[in-house]
Amino acid sequence: MQKKLTVTVMAIAVIAALLFTASTGVAAAQQNKTQVQLGSPRTRDINRMEVLQEEVRHQLVMLPYYSVFDWLQAQVKPDGTVVLMGEVTRPTLKSDAEDRVEKLEGATRVINDIEALPLSPMDDELRVALYRAIFRFNGPLFRYGTQSVPPIHIIVKNGRVALKGIVLNQMDSQLAEFAARSVPGSFEVKNELQIEQQLDEKVSRR
Repeated sequence: MQKKLTVTVMAIAVIAALLFTASTGVAAAQQNKTQVQLGSPRTRDINRMEVLQEEVRHQLVMLPYYSVFDWLQAQVKPDGTVVLMGEVTRPTLKSDAEDRVEKLEGATRVINDIEALPLSPMDDELRVALYRAIFRFNGPLFRYGTQSVPPIHIIVKNGRVALKGIVLNQMDSQLAEFAARSVPGSFEVKNELQIEQQLDEKVSRR
């Protein structure tokens, strides 16, 4: 009886050892798989694109003549190609943006699709009037206008207005649109402002 009990105990010990080894092997395999996924070429490409995107954004914002009446944005592709887009009031700003981005280490090619807005005294007058209406002193949006480059950009082309950029909430977006529509002389007003709260929610869901 004692001999059978000893054999049974030994068998249980062997089985437990085998189960431990198997579980350890599975855990190690899962860990190795995770490490492979984290260090995969796709992950490295995404990280490289994000770094380059931030560098491009910084260079565009730091352009000396980039103002509230200009809008610049960029798309970074996996091969390092950077597509520049937007509208500018100065033709030199278009070439300056391309020159800045071309010097970035990760940029392999630059496609410049920035539009130089036509010269127009009427558009210039409308820009000034829109600026005063949106960022008027003691108005609800005045705090945006105190920044060196306000996050609300006023793009005017042949009397047509587009508001671009990012505001804190939906109310500020509506106030900016209302102020722009109150200015006479425009044929059209498009509100393309993004809401920071909504953008934060999208990021948190990723």
